[in-house]
Amino acid sequence: MASNYPLSYKLTWLPRFLKPSLGGGSGAFAPPAQALLRPMPASTVRLAFVGDISAVANRGLPIFDPVLAEVLSEADLIVGNCESPVVRRVTAKVGTGLGLRHAMTRSFLEGALQAAGVGARKLVLSLANNHALDQGADGFDETVATLGEMGIRPIGTVANGALTRIKAGPLTVGFAAFTQWRNASHEMFAGRVMMDPDGWLNEGREGIDLLVAVPHWDREFRHFPQAETRETARRLAAQGAGLIAGHHTHVVQPVERIGDSVAAYGLGDFLGTVFTRQPWPGRIGAIFIADISTESETLGKAAAYRIQFFYRLREGARERLLPLEALAGTMKNRVDARLAAIFPA
Repeated sequence: MASNYPLSYKLTWLPRFLKPSLGGGSGAFAPPAQALLRPMPASTVRLAFVGDISAVANRGLPIFDPVLAEVLSEADLIVGNCESPVVRRVTAKVGTGLGLRHAMTRSFLEGALQAAGVGARKLVLSLANNHALDQGADGFDETVATLGEMGIRPIGTVANGALTRIKAGPLTVGFAAFTQWRNASHEMFAGRVMMDPDGWLNEGREGIDLLVAVPHWDREFRHFPQAETRETARRLAAQGAGLIAGHHTHVVQPVERIGDSVAAYGLGDFLGTVFTRQPWPGRIGAIFIADISTESETLGKAAAYRIQFFYRLREGARERLLPLEALAGTMKNRVDARLAAIFPA
C-alpha cells in the first residue's frame, strides 16, 4: 500500500481542488479571527504560525509585502510546515516534473526567507507531512541535514522524539508534530516521520511551559474540518496542548476554542504547494499569531490571538504575497465574502 488515503478522498480530490468546499457549516464554529483570551500580561512571547511551504508553484522567488514582513519580524518564533523535501537534485523526476511529488532547493528556501526578512534561527519547520518522503529516504535525510546546516529547527521527526523542546525567550515550548496522511508506505514513514500514536503527548512533559501540536490532518480543499479532525483536536487539548496549528488542507479553516486551548485548524498555503494555476480560494493564506504569557501566574498560557490574512497573487513564475487591504475590486469582494463565510463573527 503506497498511501493511506481512502477511496472517497481520492475521488473527491480533483473536484474539491477545482472548487474548494464550504460544506460543514459555520454555525458549529462562529469563531472570531482575533480574541483577547485573558487580561494582557505585561510580558509575553509571540509565536507566528504559517502554512505549507513549497516551491512547486514558485519557479521564482516570492515577493513579500512590507506589512507581512513586519508581522513575521515581530514574532519570537515562526512555525510552519516544510511541504517539500529540500534536496540538491530530485530522484523522482517524472512525478516531480508533474507536480505530484514535491522538492525545493536550499537556495530557494534561503531566498524565500531573505525575501520575507526571516532569520533561519527563528524558524521551526515540521517535516511530519505526506510529502516528507517524496524524494525517498535519502531525500528525507538530506532535508534534515540541510535544515540543520541552515540553523532551522525541524520538528515531527522520530529521531527528535514525540516532543521537541525549543526556547522562545524565557519559555520552553514543546512541539509535537505528526501526520495523519502519507504518500508512501507505513514502513517508509515508520522510524522517520512522526505519525499519531494515541497518548504520546503525555510523555516527557517535565519543564515544558507550553505544549504546541502541529498536525498534518483533515482533507484538502475543504474550509471546514471533518468531525474526526475536531475530535482529534479535543483529544490533543485534553492531553494539554495549549495551541494547535494544522496543515494539509491548502485552504483557510476556522479557529476553535476548546477550553483553555486554541485550535487553528488550517492555515492554507504560505508558499504555493499545489499547481501554478491554483483556483483563487486556495490563494488565501493565514498567519496565526499568538501572544503567550511569561508571567509566573499565567506562564505558558495564551493571552490573545489574531489572524493576519493574505493573498498570493500570481506574477509569472513567482508569487506576490499581499495583505487583504492591498486587494481591490472584484477579487477583494470575493475574498472578503469567502472569509465572512468561514469567520462570520
